[in-house]
Amino acid sequence: MKKALLFLLIIVSSHCMAQDSLQMLNFKRNQIKNGGMQVLGSWAAANIVVGGIGWATTKGQTKYFYQMNTLWNVANLGVAFLGYNSTIRDKNRTYTAQESLEEQRKIENIFLVNGALDLGYIGAGIYLRHRGITNSSNQSKGYGSAVIMQGAFLLLFDATMYTSERKAGNKLRRFLIKNPMTFDGHKIGTIINF
Repeated sequence: MKKALLFLLIIVSSHCMAQDSLQMLNFKRNQIKNGGMQVLGSWAAANIVVGGIGWATTKGQTKYFYQMNTLWNVANLGVAFLGYNSTIRDKNRTYTAQESLEEQRKIENIFLVNGALDLGYIGAGIYLRHRGITNSSNQSKGYGSAVIMQGAFLLLFDATMYTSERKAGNKLRRFLIKNPMTFDGHKIGTIINF
């Protein structure tokens, strides 16, 4: 009986250290998202300031370019604010192994889907710009150019975030393969992949 208890204690102790490593991987995912939201928020703030000035001081196609940049980045700033707040809220949250995998899949899928949407934005911007040229519409040309630029930035942003999150996710998946048992301080569990 003592040997079985000692064996169980050794297993639990080793998996307590594994749980700390799991929480470090979760912390890293949160840091990546936090940094991304700061970049997105900074981009949005800079575009709102420059766009607002340009909107107020220019005419024609350029005015509409700045107008769309300003309006587009009000939305970007809102997304960045909500995303940043979620990283602050989740900073000290502990995750089970299953919750870690779910969170990782969710964040990777978000950036992957956003990348596809960004391609749609670029396409819509090209269409708007072409329509503006065809119809001699400064508004469509300006809006189209702004949407192309914002879509290109977001494509770069989402591709970078996806790559960073995917790399962190691969570390998490390798870790869980090597450490299939977890201990959250209350119960011992194991990951079963189907």
